[in-house]
Amino acid sequence: MNYHLAQLNIARFRLPQEHPGNKGFIDNLDRVNAIAETQEGFIWRFTGEGNDALDIQAFDDPNVASNMSLWSGLESLGAFVYRNKEHREIMRRRGEWFDKIDFHLVLWWVQAGHLPTLEEAKEKLERLSTYGPTEKAFTFKEPYPSPNDSNVSPILDEYA
Repeated sequence: MNYHLAQLNIARFRLPQEHPGNKGFIDNLDRVNAIAETQEGFIWRFTGEGNDALDIQAFDDPNVASNMSLWSGLESLGAFVYRNKEHREIMRRRGEWFDKIDFHLVLWWVQAGHLPTLEEAKEKLERLSTYGPTEKAFTFKEPYPSPNDSNVSPILDEYA
């Protein structure tokens, strides 16, 4: 059986999403999403009515935005998140738009062909915040190997 890496990350806008102060983020979202889709190992990303998921309120707080995607593995997602120049440039500016959230990212393995739901992703984030990293919900800092290859060594410290 083959597995893919699912990820959910959330962010809480400091100002209401439609506020002009968020323009720098909103104006770059389509560009960065398009770059993600061209990366080796990218499989799928969750979208709403538009080209992103900003119109979907997954949490009670209307200022929380969600991003969920599937990748072939930790290495491919890590390469995009940490080594892609355009993604890094936007993420360096995240303090302009978003509040700090303790648990903002969760990773987990899913069977190939399965598209995770927001409910599933929220449960994984809750599991991570309650129990810490486990094979069912983890982070880059404390990853768990794919069931495809239980002999995979942990991700390098550059992803921590």
